[in-house]
Order: sequence, then structure tokens, then C-alpha cells
Amino acid sequence: MHYLPAFLSCAFIVFGLACQPKSDPKKIIANAIEAHGGQDYDGKHISFSFRDRDYDVYLNSGQFTYERMWEDSIGNVHDVLTNEGFTRKVNGKEMVLSAEDETIYTNSLNSVVYFALLPQPLTDPAVNATYLGADTINSEQYYKVRVTFDQAGGGTDFDDVFVYWFHQDKHTRDYLAYEFHVNGGGTRFREAYNVREVNGLRFADFINYTDTLHQFPLEEYNIQFTSQQVQELSRIDLENVQVEVIEQSAIATGQN
Repeated sequence: MHYLPAFLSCAFIVFGLACQPKSDPKKIIANAIEAHGGQDYDGKHISFSFRDRDYDVYLNSGQFTYERMWEDSIGNVHDVLTNEGFTRKVNGKEMVLSAEDETIYTNSLNSVVYFALLPQPLTDPAVNATYLGADTINSEQYYKVRVTFDQAGGGTDFDDVFVYWFHQDKHTRDYLAYEFHVNGGGTRFREAYNVREVNGLRFADFINYTDTLHQFPLEEYNIQFTSQQVQELSRIDLENVQVEVIEQSAIATGQN
């Protein structure tokens, strides 16, 4: 999955793009970031629960700490991902991990945070955005943007492809589709619901769909969605979302 840190230093792009045409994908993304909270992500501690695991996210000027905690049959598990790397502790003891396991745990932690904070990560330098035109979903007008990633800086899943639908007036990211290649690969389509604002930041839960036809381009997922040719697979629900201002020292220590 694709890492977040660079977006904080790039959040100011929204002010430099105001005069560019609406078909510029960078401006569309910048407007979406502003609509979801803009620079208010910087210097924040964001916490939430997802599928019985607790997450803490600390962001400050490119420095980050992501934490995940839960209890299972082996005890209390505490994962930490920072700019310096990944560690896992079980019952307070740091585990020695194989390179393969470290990659799996890193990707799974980063993936949850990545999706929770979208569209903020789309300012990363490895992102390549292409404007695909306008679309209508449920009588609402959207700009459609395709996103791919450079191999350098694009993470282990650099070959994933995303398509985002941003509302033309509200600039919100209401729908997205993506193609992935791990675990046999596949495609998904997500619809936002339960949208709420927490201390200036916009969060949403998502209905996660899979396709039933398996024979259309990723950017046409909205057509299959409106014609009911998709099948609900799961719900992506963030619970107990909280946003707090943090001290800079907490970034490095991962303090709660």
C-alpha cells in the first residue's frame, strides 16, 4: 500500500491551483483535500476503531506514527509504523519478524490508515493523476480521476490502480474504485455513507462492492453500480473517531 507522509508538505497546493481549469486533476484533488479538512490534518492525533482493533495516527510535517492494538490468543499485540520502520510487540516484548511478515504487517496497517485519510495521501509525489471526464451517479455530477503510482516511492503495491469520483460542487470523495494484485487480485467499488465531521476533518464509512460481470474497465464501475450489477461484499466502518491536537514530541514517541 502507498505511504502517506509526503502529503503534509504538499497540502499548500490548493492555494496555487485556483486559476487552473476544472479538468486539471491536481486542482480537483486539491479542492477535495480542502473539502475534507485541508491543512487541519497536520499536527493531529486521529484515533478510531476498525474491526475490533484500535488505531492511533499521529501526523506532523511529514513525520508520522501509526499504531494498532488488539488482543487475541497470543496476547496483547501492539504494531507501530513510523518513518523509521515497523515494530510489533506482543505482551510488551518486541518480536523478531521475517522480512515477509514485516512487509505483510506493514502493508495491512498502512492500508487501513491510507483509506481512512483519503484524499489526503493523493498529494504524494509518486501519484500520477489523470482526468477522465465528468460522470453522473444518482443524479449528482462528478469529476472522475484515475490514479496510478510510480514504482519509486509507490510502495509494494505501486501497480494498483484507483479511480475516484469527486463531487463537482461539494468536492467530496463520494465513490472510488480500485484494482489490486495481491491475494489473487481483483477490483472493488466503494460508496460513502455515514459522513460526519470530527473537529474539522471529514470522515465516512464505505459500502464495499465487488463486480458480478468481470468484463468492464475500472472507470466504468459507476455504470455497473447504477445498474445494480455489483454485489455488496463488506462494510468499511470506522468507529469511535476522535481528533485531537498533539504536541510535536508525541510524534516521535507515539504517546497516546
